[in-house]
Amino acid sequence: MNLSMIIYILGCLMEVEAGLMLLPAIVGWGYGEKSALAFLIVAAVEALIGFLIILKKPKDTSFYAKEGFVTTAFSWIILSAVGAIPFSVTGQIPSYVDAFFETVSGFTTTGASILVNVEVLDKCMLFWRSFSHWIGGMGVLVFMMAILPLAGAGGQKLYLMRAESPGPSVDKLSPKIQDTAIWLYGIYLALTVLCFILLLAGGMDWFTSICMSFGAAGTGGFSVLASGYASYSYYSKVVATVFMMLFGVNFNFYYLVITKRIKDALKMEEVRWYAAVYFFAVITILINLWHVGMLGHDALGIDAFFSVASVMTTTGYATADFNLWPTYSRIILVIIMFSGACAGSTGGGIKISRMIILIKSVNKELRRMIQPRAVRHVRLDNKKVEHATAMNTLAYLAVFVLIYVISLLIVATDGFDTTTTFTAIAATFNNIGPGLGMVGPVGNYSEFSVLSKLVLSFDMLAGRLEIYPLLFLIMPSTWRRA
Repeated sequence: MNLSMIIYILGCLMEVEAGLMLLPAIVGWGYGEKSALAFLIVAAVEALIGFLIILKKPKDTSFYAKEGFVTTAFSWIILSAVGAIPFSVTGQIPSYVDAFFETVSGFTTTGASILVNVEVLDKCMLFWRSFSHWIGGMGVLVFMMAILPLAGAGGQKLYLMRAESPGPSVDKLSPKIQDTAIWLYGIYLALTVLCFILLLAGGMDWFTSICMSFGAAGTGGFSVLASGYASYSYYSKVVATVFMMLFGVNFNFYYLVITKRIKDALKMEEVRWYAAVYFFAVITILINLWHVGMLGHDALGIDAFFSVASVMTTTGYATADFNLWPTYSRIILVIIMFSGACAGSTGGGIKISRMIILIKSVNKELRRMIQPRAVRHVRLDNKKVEHATAMNTLAYLAVFVLIYVISLLIVATDGFDTTTTFTAIAATFNNIGPGLGMVGPVGNYSEFSVLSKLVLSFDMLAGRLEIYPLLFLIMPSTWRRA
């Protein structure tokens, strides 16, 4: 384990976060808020510590998969721990555990909140909450790779990208990792700006437009109003629905379109499944709501289109309290909480690609039982899925279930009802935000114990980082000398 190289990269991370904290400070200064000073002080201290760390570059720059996983896990913990300080020291969120929970929720693009009344926060705090979605959506290490040379070797950057990027595998858009990071953030920024312009054109003020754009882009869910999107116009809801779905698409799709390989883009199996699952969920929920007479004033069904997009992309915005919908509709929402969005997107969940691989693997095994000698392969986008990838998918699902059960047993000690407890884990582990029961669209996580909030914070980090980085961090074998 090359600890000196890990510490060096963490120092670079602290420099980056310190620079990003200047933006909410500027917003606070513009609104004349004293709490903006907290961001300046924290940024200055963090920048100084980071500078001292990177002052001397390690002689040994060897960096492998183990270092990549450990660095990624530490990066997100430090990012959240430091990012929570302004909330706590200003008294906007007095409890540091609550501030940490809120910040982890922001950076992991979960959108689960402990705040009963979000409107009491200063503008700079609201901006930081939403901006954390945008930072975490594509990944802070990917951002670092786009703007900094880092350690210099492509292998080091690849290990970091693999550890941080969601999905079964990471496809390079360009032969150079840094070029891939630039492509990803270029597409990400362009779509964010377009979302901002369209929301602004619909009558939102600039501050609300940019905060809500950050949330849609990062598929987070923090809003500047406790009512979420319910108070905004049909136009704004439609724009948000479209962009939540766009950010839930594998970014390789956009790269193929931009490079005029449209036929290849349209052949992406995961994207087709993603669209099919979305429209199936919307149509069946609309039929269910119509059948029980709950469409009411929402004749166009925008609440169904919006809610399915929000849950499936793990964004977490809400236009209606789907906690009150009939059982079938709520079960559909819980199912798509787990399926999530595409790999290589900013969305969370298990990922559509993993579900496809799992279904095809089961189909292959059933066929093998009938014809034992037949040679069959799981294929995705007409390409053979390597056995290692298929096994990794099965292992991921097994670990996912194990952590889910352990978390469920711990959080259940708070004594809340089964629906609240079960969906609180589902909503945090899959980086969605709102669940059902007490943690529904009009609820929050404030009533959970300190222990439960820490467990849910772990689940949010594990969900965003695809579990393995945090597991490597706590495994004794990681720290043993070779």
